[in-house]
Amino acid sequence: MSPVRQWAAVLFLAGFLGLGPGAIFATDLYVDPKTGNDAADGDAAAPLESIAMAIKRAIAGDTIYLVHHGERWTDLPTFHSKSGEPGKPIVLDGQGAVLDGSEPLDPAQWTDLGDGLFSSDTLLGDAGRAIIDRFYFLIDGRMNRMGRSLKGPKEPWKAPADLVPGEWCWVEETNTFYLRIEAGQALAEAKIALPRKTNGVAISGDCSHLVIRNVTATHVQNDGFNIHGKTRDVRFENVKAIECGDDGISAHGDCWIEIDGMVSTGNSTGVCHVNNSHSIASNLTLFGNHGFEYFVLDTGHHELRDSHIRADAFQSVVINGAREEGGGTCEAIFENVIIEGTGASDVIKANRRSIVTFDRVTVTGGLSMSVAGDAFTLRDSAIVGRDESLPAITVYAHVNWQASGNRYRLSTLRIGDQWYDETRFAEYQRATGQGMGSCWLSADQAGAESSRVLAKSLEAK
Repeated sequence: MSPVRQWAAVLFLAGFLGLGPGAIFATDLYVDPKTGNDAADGDAAAPLESIAMAIKRAIAGDTIYLVHHGERWTDLPTFHSKSGEPGKPIVLDGQGAVLDGSEPLDPAQWTDLGDGLFSSDTLLGDAGRAIIDRFYFLIDGRMNRMGRSLKGPKEPWKAPADLVPGEWCWVEETNTFYLRIEAGQALAEAKIALPRKTNGVAISGDCSHLVIRNVTATHVQNDGFNIHGKTRDVRFENVKAIECGDDGISAHGDCWIEIDGMVSTGNSTGVCHVNNSHSIASNLTLFGNHGFEYFVLDTGHHELRDSHIRADAFQSVVINGAREEGGGTCEAIFENVIIEGTGASDVIKANRRSIVTFDRVTVTGGLSMSVAGDAFTLRDSAIVGRDESLPAITVYAHVNWQASGNRYRLSTLRIGDQWYDETRFAEYQRATGQGMGSCWLSADQAGAESSRVLAKSLEAK
């Protein structure tokens, strides 16, 4: 049979079975920056060189595999208006690849001022404050934000003369960076890098039916995983975001995403979703971020399940509704989540125009709760502290507060203008009609609850 007749027969069979050609000819595409060629077939024996070419060639049902050799990837993927089909997603499988957006510092951009101090007034061109507040240096492989991030605290800039080796600053008036290393050391030998690429994985435009899995995004200026535009059925599986300039993962616009398995640490924010985005996430581990661990705002709907947040950031968990007066609400559901206070943050915030449900949530380490949104449901949960750091729950008078089956070890539980403590807990139940099936734990019981959470935390590490 001629090739033309063979192709016609295959298409006929595909139509007879009710399948598109993509279902039969789903392809595994391989990308290897060392041995690949973008003119090659893209199979395991003849891989492509660039991720961009693999994404361009991929059709519904295809899987793109990144072939790596223990080295970090500087070729970072962008999906723009690219889609699979229902049940036939386009998959990017990093196979453990680390997507690194940093580049070594270029000594030619710097002026030697003596005593280990260098300056550059061309490093980022005319970049605005939004870029500057995301910026950092990698000095001997370690991220140095100088105590600043876009959504976190901003320590005052040091004067150039006050810098010690391994520190840097920026002078706004002259748009000049200053960096100090050990006196007598050559800048080219100082092992300094800086973030040059914007996002680790970027998704924009109108995208649907995509899967991103088994990749780590690190050392980019903005987000580890950045999602803009409109997305549906876009999943992230077994991913990590480490030391990114802004968010570990961030959905914007009208983006709907799912996450199953993520570690986010060392970023400005572990998770931040905005606008009318929707997220369903499970098996997340958030810790060691700078500004927020988990932050959702505006008018989306977000669910977090079976996850662990170690609140090392300046703010732990914050839910905000629409920023404009009279705007819509942000809905957040937490199920089977541990929020472990470490002393860095002092309160969980459900701010105005939020609707929040905590179901089987354990909060330890002295983290208080401030509830000022439209509604908050606290069910079968534990909010406990030790006697040396007892938290408080403050519920504003206008909030629709629903609480049952909970375990408390608090300093106070305030509902509107009324304050309740351990001795008045029964009075709280009578006055509010809430707290059925709830109890106030003894110090020993609260300690056991906290110890259980700590053991789970250590196990997760």
